[in-house]
Amino acid sequence: MTGEPTVGDVFGEMIRDAYAVATGVGPRPLAGGRLPRPVIEIIERDDGLVNGAPAGHYLDPPEAWQPHDHRAVERVRGNVLDVGVGGGRIALHLQQRGVPVTGLDTSAGALRVCQARGVRDLVHGTVDRHAADGRRYDTFLLLGNNLGLIEGRERAPGFLAALAALARPGAQVIAHGTDPYGTTDPLHTGYHERNRQRGRLGGQLRLRLRYRLLGTEWFDYLVCSVDELAQLVHGSPWRLADVDERDRPYYLATLKLA
Repeated sequence: MTGEPTVGDVFGEMIRDAYAVATGVGPRPLAGGRLPRPVIEIIERDDGLVNGAPAGHYLDPPEAWQPHDHRAVERVRGNVLDVGVGGGRIALHLQQRGVPVTGLDTSAGALRVCQARGVRDLVHGTVDRHAADGRRYDTFLLLGNNLGLIEGRERAPGFLAALAALARPGAQVIAHGTDPYGTTDPLHTGYHERNRQRGRLGGQLRLRLRYRLLGTEWFDYLVCSVDELAQLVHGSPWRLADVDERDRPYYLATLKLA
């Protein structure tokens, strides 16, 4: 035993267990008793910081959403690609409203949960891989802080180009982000400064997810300011058309196909 996790579908196993706890469907994780234990998503940062959060929010119904989620779904039009569909909460709501929506995720386990919940159109893969499938969309949703999938300066051009390859004329991206720079906590301000010294964006997180005996590979996940986002979008096929900052430090950024 090394103490290191086995690399696997962390998100899929976690969402499966959260769904079982919420519904009673499927085996529930137990801790030596009859009551199911809480399903906690563990996020490990490369400086050793460990945080945890209940995983049930990935299954939340609309009445439990944040206000910016509601404003985001009111902006959708045409065919929608929900990038990082997770537990399917957004896709299921749009589908019930009669909106044509496709859920995309790299987690096969998460897609099985989405299917069990009733999401009809699901794709396993990345935006780059899906761009070769010939499908085209009018709205791309990056909710649940999934603006972070841009990763950083190195990945942003390819990610934005892949979305453009999937886009119909006049398409839009609606993305939820968080400005990381309002904190005074030295644990975070020091991390931001170390990132800058390494030539990275301050909020460019290096993370891995943990659940039970599983872990992901280390990956980058971007938490950036609106100004940083504007710099990343500049020169891409997209333009930053609107920013809704009513729920600061959270914001909704709308990109339009240039």
